[in-house]
Amino acid sequence: MSKKQQHRNKVLDDLPLGKGLGWDSIYFIGIGGIGMSALARYFYIHNFHVSGYDKTPSPITKSLEKLGITIHFNDAIDAVPKQIFDKQKTLIVYTPAIPKEHSELNYFIEHDYTIYKRSEILGKITENTFCFAVAGTHGKTTTSTILGHILKESGINATSFLGGIAENYNSNLILGGDEISVVEADEYDRSFLQLSPNIACITSMDADHLDIYGEADALEQSFIDFSNKVSDTLFVKKGLLIKGITYGIEENADYDVKNILIKNGTYFFDVYTPSEIIKNIELNLSGKHNVLNTVAALAMANKYGVSLQTIAKALKTFKGIQRRFTYKIKTDNLVLIDDYAHHPTEINAVADAIKELYPHQRSLAVFQPHLFSRTRDFADDFAKSLAKFDELILLDIYPAREKPIDGITSDWLLSKVDLVNKKITSKELLVKNILVSKATVIVMIGAGDIGEMVNMVKENLLNRVA
Repeated sequence: MSKKQQHRNKVLDDLPLGKGLGWDSIYFIGIGGIGMSALARYFYIHNFHVSGYDKTPSPITKSLEKLGITIHFNDAIDAVPKQIFDKQKTLIVYTPAIPKEHSELNYFIEHDYTIYKRSEILGKITENTFCFAVAGTHGKTTTSTILGHILKESGINATSFLGGIAENYNSNLILGGDEISVVEADEYDRSFLQLSPNIACITSMDADHLDIYGEADALEQSFIDFSNKVSDTLFVKKGLLIKGITYGIEENADYDVKNILIKNGTYFFDVYTPSEIIKNIELNLSGKHNVLNTVAALAMANKYGVSLQTIAKALKTFKGIQRRFTYKIKTDNLVLIDDYAHHPTEINAVADAIKELYPHQRSLAVFQPHLFSRTRDFADDFAKSLAKFDELILLDIYPAREKPIDGITSDWLLSKVDLVNKKITSKELLVKNILVSKATVIVMIGAGDIGEMVNMVKENLLNRVA
């Protein structure tokens, strides 16, 4: 047996689902998803043959292909690499975002392949590691990435599976050993109930994914169920209706942030813990919501045994996450920000951060709604959050996994927004409509393909001022 095969067997033996099966190949259906691609990287680095399907090429799929991972973009069984058809040596992993009629997935089901959801594979990894899990309807990616960075900088050999591209590592995987994991505990499809967390936090419990849960009460119950799975310590944002060690900003929480000061876009603050105080922490992220995300990560690392002084040193070097209040242009006269926000609470956080940092400048939000069902369920809340900007441009709703819902359109959403300067535009006319705006702070918001348009907007804005 080769050393590669021995190593593959050890990785799979560490997963209860893999004992004795001797898999060589793992095939990902939906490999371009942010969570799927992190797992693909992980198994590729552990010497498995990794390949997959995705609907469209993207920066993520291109980065996987550069590693040597084979990907195709048409749903066709004859496009699947030949070695995948040795089903005794192949594991199929899929994301619930894949439609039920997907022909490749149905082929593997009908031919009795070993098939797991992404969340099940991640769950098996956490069974055999000391697991840090970050749950919440908002803030998961930022909090888990900060935590992963703290552990890495502290010399703790953790592997972190992230829901965004960490700027420090240009990856959604911070590779470490096989004994400690950091994961996002995703509430979509109740995926986080597959995990085995030791230390966890819950950042928020706002209603979302009502296409899955139906009612907000069912979503809240799933968070309660998740909290009951935590074997060691649970941290919760102060005010949430779940018991745990609390954190907050000037809320008399167990881990309490005080004395926030902003200098040139950098946040400085003190943290009071149950046993000590750390002063003058420096954070190069914008918005008080990111201060909250930071103190959650700080609390989890501190509980594990990392000193507050070591944490503060690590935070100074944290560069952020792509598409989380990411500056694409930052000058005295023009600012362009890219952000993944796709829920009213997240848009509120972006709007509040802009008002805090640029109180005297005119703001323009360019928003691409994500999912027809989310737009329908939170239309009034979207309208209120979007009205916090001075100007608004809406793109058509990004459907993702959904089919259109009669009457739910961006025009319908726009009619609810109490703003004078608001309009609908197409992708083709987006740049033109942005260029005629007098706004000096422009933020592009959404979880669809709006992120792929940001660099084009940046180039045209810079040409305008050149």
